[in-house]
Amino acid sequence: MSLSPADCPLCAGPGGETVWRDALCRVVWIDEPDYPGYCRVILNEHVREMTDLPEEERHRLMRVVFAVEAALRELMQPDKVNLASLGNQVPHLHWHVIPRYRADRHYPDPVWAPPRRPPRPMSVDAADLKQRLARAVAVLLAPPE
Repeated sequence: MSLSPADCPLCAGPGGETVWRDALCRVVWIDEPDYPGYCRVILNEHVREMTDLPEEERHRLMRVVFAVEAALRELMQPDKVNLASLGNQVPHLHWHVIPRYRADRHYPDPVWAPPRRPPRPMSVDAADLKQRLARAVAVLLAPPE
């Protein structure tokens, strides 16, 4: 699938509510009640594959993905965190970071599979979690002093 930057939804908009960003990428909050804490790390440039990036940028992007995972693990204590970079529908480099729980509607399957059980939304203060996530990611990615 070929998608020009002019037609790309991740070039045209933020792709979610931005909780952190730098010159390379942004971390966005995905408003998904069944999966609180679901984030995407989206490259700010229209690039299709990880290997299209210079090695330094690949490492920097993965450092951001790992920081989001670490922050979500600390803040939410999920049973598992799923990391996925698909891009089949939107071939713009981005990573999904999804906290998972044994009781969520798709577990142990991917969130894109047919559900195994009815929705059971978690009671999470999303605004507070977004603020704490933004702070945690900023601390994890701060340059060493």
